[in-house]
Parts: sequence; structure tokens; C-alpha cells
Amino acid sequence: MNAIYQWLPNTIDIRIRTVAWLSLVTEILIVGTGGAVRLTGSGLGCPTWPTCVAGSLVPTAEMGLHGVIEFGNRLMTGLIGIIAIAAVVLLWRLRTERKDLFILAVILGLGVLAQALVGGVTVLTGLNPFIVGFHFMASLIMVCIATVLVHRVYLPSGPRAHVVPVGFAGLAHAASFVVALTVVMGVVTTASGPHSGDAAAGRTGFNAELLEHLHAWPGYATLVLTIVLLAASVRGKLPVRKFVVTLLVIELAQIVVGLLQANLGLPPVLVGLHMVLACVLAAAMTAVVLNLKAPAAITADTPEHAPTNEASRI
Repeated sequence: MNAIYQWLPNTIDIRIRTVAWLSLVTEILIVGTGGAVRLTGSGLGCPTWPTCVAGSLVPTAEMGLHGVIEFGNRLMTGLIGIIAIAAVVLLWRLRTERKDLFILAVILGLGVLAQALVGGVTVLTGLNPFIVGFHFMASLIMVCIATVLVHRVYLPSGPRAHVVPVGFAGLAHAASFVVALTVVMGVVTTASGPHSGDAAAGRTGFNAELLEHLHAWPGYATLVLTIVLLAASVRGKLPVRKFVVTLLVIELAQIVVGLLQANLGLPPVLVGLHMVLACVLAAAMTAVVLNLKAPAAITADTPEHAPTNEASRI
């Protein structure tokens, strides 16, 4: 037992960073597999929970492809759970020194359990669209938390200080709010559209066409805010500018996919891609907000991290 304990990292190393990245990647991938379940009509491919069908944990031959797709998504939950446990174990020796990382790992582990329970409720309620939407939003929150973990494993602990002007930080937070609003409207729109996950599943009853427009407006507002952020970050040579560029590229891709799916009759492949891009967008926006600050020791010792006089006037 002592040998195992000694094997655990006593400093942030490649093992911890790898598991942090695996956590983020799999949290995004499970949205893709969950989307596949919904878009192929496999939402009730495993009609019971926690077993797939009464008397069997795995799908039977009679359940066909829908059972395989739904069970595959459940297996992805198990993989994420294993990664979450690995993160907690690897951070055990650092649980006091890097309490921030350990708490994030624990939250991700508990989140996996909570998501599994919500998934069970989703099945047992016959794919209630509001619960399905909540399930997706919870996945997005998990993606954001995993993004924070990835960010933190590359930085020392301790106090953090702004490396951007206050006005820029306020604008970035406003953009993050509009991104969240865009995603929420997207979830409601999808819950009112044709892809319910099963032919017998209900819909919200809202006007899907109207919701498409209401979903698009904050999306365009996000694009405008991001362009302003990019211009300000380039002008002020702010260290966050590369993350803003990434955010802008993802938003443009998301807008293109959104327009295509709306004009092509919501083909499942594009709808699924739109869902995955929403997670990538949430991760990118989280990264922008996280990089508004840096550890105080870095900002004090590294002049290029401090805002210039020109930047302070933005």
C-alpha cells in the first residue's frame, strides 16, 4: 500500500495533465454519443434503467441497433467515471497543497454520478423533453468544470490578479452571459423540434420556428461582442487574445452549421455537430474568462502579463 502511495504524484506531472485533458475530451464526446442516441431515435433503445432491459444489463439481439447505440452511450458514462476516479486518485497526495484541483476532480466524479441518475430519470419518464434538456445543460456545466481543471493544472496555486483592464473583463463576462443564453435557447428550440429520441416521446409544444429566431439573436450578439473583444485584445496586446481568436472561430463554425441545419430541414448529422460545437463553445468561453486573470506571482514577475497603458484605456 505504501508503494502505491509513493507512486502517486507529489507534484503536477504528465499523468495529472493527461487525465485532466481526458476528462475534458470525454465530457464533450459523451454529448456526441448522447446526440447520436437522440438523433437516431434510440432514446428508448434501452427501455429500463439501470439495466438495459428487464433481466439484462446489456442489450439483447431483439433490441437491434437502437439498443446498441443507447448502451454505447451508457458505456461512455462509465468511461468518464473511471477517468474521474483516476483524477481523484492521482491528486490524492496533493489534496492539501492543490486543494483547488482535488475539489474540481471530486466535483467531476460526483457529476458523473448525478448525470447517470438524471439519465435514468430521462429514460423512466419516456424522454421528457424538459429533463432531456436539463441533461444536456448539466453536460455543458461538466464541460466547463473540466475546462477549469485543464486550465489549473498548468498554473501554480495562490492568489490571482487581472491581466486585462476592468472594462475588458466586464465585456468578457457579458459575452459569457450571452453565450449561456444562446445555449439555453438552443436547448429549448431542440426540445421543440422533430428530434425527440423516440417516436413516442413528447415535445414541449412551443413554436419551434419562432424559437429558432429567438435562438439566433443572442448568437449574433455573441459574435458582435467577441469581435469587439478581439479588437480590444489585439490593440492592447492582451495575453487573452489567442483564446478570443479561438472563441471567434468556433462561433463562426457554429453559426454556419446552425444556418445550414435550419435551411436543410434539420439533418441529424448537422444537428449532432451543432450540439458538440455548443460544448466546444462553452469550453472556449470558459477559457477566455479564466485567462482574464493569472497567478499574482506570474503577473508580478513577468511584465508582458501586465496590461499596458494603452490597454488600460480600452
